[in-house]
Amino acid sequence: MGVYSIIIGLIFVINIALAISIIFLERKDPTSSWAWVMVLLFIPILGFILYLIFGRPISNRRIFKWDQRSRMDVKKAVQKQINAIEDDAFLLNHDDLKKHQDLVYLHLRNDNAVYTDNNGVDIFTDGHEKFEALLEDINRAKHHIHVQYYIMRSDGLGSRLANALIGKAKEGVCVRLLYDDMGSRSLKKSYIKKLKEAGVLVEAFFPSKFIINFKINYRNHRKLTIIDGEIGYIGGFNVGDEYLGMKSKFGYWRDTHLRVIGDAVQSMQTRFVLDWNQASKQKIPYEEEHFQTISGGNIGMQIVSSGPDSEYEQIKNGYIKMIMEAEEYIYIQTPYFIPDESLRDALRIAVLSGVDVKIMIPNKPDHPFVYWATMYYCGDLLGAGAEIFIYQNGFLHAKTIIVDGRIASVGTANIDVRSFRLNFEVNAFLYDIEVVRRLMVDFDKDLAHSTQMTKKLYDKRSIGIRFKESVSRLISPVL
Repeated sequence: MGVYSIIIGLIFVINIALAISIIFLERKDPTSSWAWVMVLLFIPILGFILYLIFGRPISNRRIFKWDQRSRMDVKKAVQKQINAIEDDAFLLNHDDLKKHQDLVYLHLRNDNAVYTDNNGVDIFTDGHEKFEALLEDINRAKHHIHVQYYIMRSDGLGSRLANALIGKAKEGVCVRLLYDDMGSRSLKKSYIKKLKEAGVLVEAFFPSKFIINFKINYRNHRKLTIIDGEIGYIGGFNVGDEYLGMKSKFGYWRDTHLRVIGDAVQSMQTRFVLDWNQASKQKIPYEEEHFQTISGGNIGMQIVSSGPDSEYEQIKNGYIKMIMEAEEYIYIQTPYFIPDESLRDALRIAVLSGVDVKIMIPNKPDHPFVYWATMYYCGDLLGAGAEIFIYQNGFLHAKTIIVDGRIASVGTANIDVRSFRLNFEVNAFLYDIEVVRRLMVDFDKDLAHSTQMTKKLYDKRSIGIRFKESVSRLISPVL
């Protein structure tokens, strides 16, 4: 037997072993499992390499480690609220919201997401307004600034943010910056060096340690900023000129971002600390100064995180629960609409039950396969009776769900498999009629810049487009 035959035999045995482990040991969904089994069996060598890069599950060991005190404080608060709901003694800030305490209960049990009701919220849909407010808050910081983005650029906006952080670091403010290594792969080393030399603490999430990054498929998609433990930013905007509508093939960038004041900032701070401590050897200890929040209003909120390290898909489960509780309408804005079967069924049932479902997507693809898969699934729901709108005024990147004018979700999670199973995400779930009304006003404004996709128009698409949709649908589990 030659060396070549031995190598081929060894590769075959390894592929069989991997296929068996995928089927019996890894908790993948059946569609994903069969896809990888087919890849391993029919493309032995390349399939093995692809699996190592894109298919391996993330380590089962705890990625995010909690400080004992912060863990105990959160657990106590969560259990107290769970007991109050079970004893029918839990109060939301409006009688019309009582029916949604089951959603609060879900997030308490599923994600230890403490409910707070003393929050004030500003909504930003324009990048210029969002970053002007952020830079003003940064310039007023006195104790610490914690910044986390999926994408950071070394361009005009990136330089403005860097200069602001450098200025505060030189004043003695503790500044930490966490970015995703893959999302910010174009970030210049000179940019990072300049920050570090000024005293800014900088870390990358899941950085490449070898020629191949074996965690390349698991990215931190969160966007958070916490200032002095009192002000928090959460939403869809990244850092780069394109998010201001500049130097971008997409034109105007339509997104949704929140500025929060209140106890919800504590949950955002906790999320940042967990992410930072995973990425850095310079751990953030529990300090009272990090959690000195102030009351900003009476808006109810939960900050919910999800990621591939979790047994449950917390944000997706929250979306489904919101859809199940809808009686009148569901308004959705998302750049990518590739729902799994559970979410698709929930929306279809809502439509068939008489709930008005409106879904708004962009008219321009930033990822072609994702775009065509989005069109396929929109067409599927269109057939059930949902209304589909195509945003025409630039690129729609907002991740917003509004239900019955009472509850809403704004954050980083798209409606796709990647956000639900592969990315680390964070969303704010809002329980307040007034703030949800403001989100509805923004949605209505966007309708004026959108065209409706009717069933008649959808059925007229060409054979080429139908082919693209079909292929994209087949590979949607790994998009």
